[in-house]
Order: sequence, then C-alpha cells, then structure tokens
Amino acid sequence: MEEKIYKIMSGAGALNLVIGVVTLVAGITGGVLLIISGAKLLAGKSKILF
Repeated sequence: MEEKIYKIMSGAGALNLVIGVVTLVAGITGGVLLIISGAKLLAGKSKILF
C-alpha cells in the first residue's frame, strides 16, 4: 500500500514541477515580448501624429 501511495505522490510532485517550469517560461516569455513591443512603441513615437 505504501508503494502505491509513494508512486502517486511522486507523480503529483513531478506534475507540479513541470507545471511550475512551464508557467515560469511562459511568464518570462510574455514579459520579454511586452518589453520589446513597448520599446518599439517608444522608438516610433515621433512618427505618430494626432
């Protein structure tokens, strides 16, 4: 019985680790894309006429 519980806990831990890494990568990627788009907007602000 303990072995079955150990396997379940091991699988849950691995899944949590994978989800954490994917979330971290998605957050960093999103942040970098936002910084790049903001820099492009700031670089082209002189071309915008209202």
